[in-house]
Amino acid sequence: MADVMNVGVNLEAFSQAINAIQALRSSVTRVFDSLKDGMKNKETLEGREKAFITEFQDNLQSVNRDLNELERLSTLVGRPSESHPLHNSGLLSLDPVQDKTPLYSQLLQAYKWSNKLQYHAGLASSLLNQQSLKRSANQMGTSAKRRPKVQPSTLALPTQYVDDVISRIGRMFPDMSIELFRPNGTSAVLLVTLGKVLKAIVVMRSLFIDRTIVRGYHENVYSEDGKVKHIITLHVQVTDHATTALLHYQLPQMPDVVVRSFMTWLRSYIKLFQTPCQRCGKYLQEGLPPTWRDFRTLEAFHDTCRQ
Repeated sequence: MADVMNVGVNLEAFSQAINAIQALRSSVTRVFDSLKDGMKNKETLEGREKAFITEFQDNLQSVNRDLNELERLSTLVGRPSESHPLHNSGLLSLDPVQDKTPLYSQLLQAYKWSNKLQYHAGLASSLLNQQSLKRSANQMGTSAKRRPKVQPSTLALPTQYVDDVISRIGRMFPDMSIELFRPNGTSAVLLVTLGKVLKAIVVMRSLFIDRTIVRGYHENVYSEDGKVKHIITLHVQVTDHATTALLHYQLPQMPDVVVRSFMTWLRSYIKLFQTPCQRCGKYLQEGLPPTWRDFRTLEAFHDTCRQ
């Protein structure tokens, strides 16, 4: 026998097994050839049958003999060693298919989120610096006099200043009615009416807008128990978009600019039922008009067309 290599395979037996496979294929081919040719021409019918049976039996015995030889050699070949190291080739089956890997879209989304995180972190930092939440160790150790606490100018504005800003915005848009109420102290609540299209309730804290709720023009804003009731899908979508706009228009250093920008965006809904979608060109999609307004251009889009 040949030497057995460290992989556990007898190469000489392996070579003989290949030859045995070829011999087995040849003997099987002879069996089918004899069946195809049939009985050869003889003088009598009995002679033809006898010659055919004899040849067919010899071919079958040859097949049986070659098959037994192949089975004997297969036991001598051996099995490859399972401990044979594959190194980096063993990781080929773990490689993903490049066409089905959404790597670009995931990187793009991560990049957008990182930009948003950096932007909002900068806003939070500037707002916290204005609040003067804590004194430094230097001030506490070297100065015995306490500095007066700086009141945040953007969170505690005079009510007269807030009223002046709202009245100026109302004069800018004569087709938009703004009513100001103060049901709980200094916090203002605005009831904005856009023509005969819709009404919006804007809850403010000083000049910061906390919440916006959109209702129909003929809809009763408050029920008898003082709670807002609403089930219309159209106004629910506009309310969601208004909440998104509040997150978009953020400038803590100039809150009056934020209120004016938001009111300008809200006024674009005065032609809610007259403006077609800028992408599909349709006035209605699934029974709803274009409810999305772009934050910069104020163009109208359906909720599904803006993506």
